Amino acid sequence: MNLTFRKATEEDASLIYNLAEKIWREHYYPDILSNEQIDYMLRTRYSPELLAEKMRHGEQFYLGYGEDRAIAYGSVEPVDGVYFLHKFYIDVAKQRSGVGSRFFEYLLLQTDSRKPVKLQVNRQNYKAINFYFKNGFTIESVQDFDIGDGYYMNDFIMARKPEKAE
Repeated sequence: MNLTFRKATEEDASLIYNLAEKIWREHYYPDILSNEQIDYMLRTRYSPELLAEKMRHGEQFYLGYGEDRAIAYGSVEPVDGVYFLHKFYIDVAKQRSGVGSRFFEYLLLQTDSRKPVKLQVNRQNYKAINFYFKNGFTIESVQDFDIGDGYYMNDFIMARKPEKAE
């Protein structure tokens, strides 16, 4: 498959929202989160206006394309001496095809390899956790985050150590 990657702009906010809605609903998230919590999280974390605002405040979004169709999105942000991987999602139909590994490599190239990379992942998202283990991440802590409206994110905080400076 011909894959291309690029940095997203504010004009891509609706595209990212649409990808998020498709991926979250087709993925196994309904087995982990209720449909009501998915609706809440998409509404409060993925509205095109909010995504554009995040871009203006330093969160860098990227898109992955396969055969000229958007199939992946991710975001990273420098925060307090580390890079935080906020988002990393692949179209369900393209998972287990190498797309995720190639897009993940691309995202990591957008960071300073001398700094650690951290992320949050739902403790029941076993496929993602195993993917991160294979890519050098370890579990740093277990945390529950109150995201409002009675909903929680029950996550692992995972970290990847920086490469040694030359």
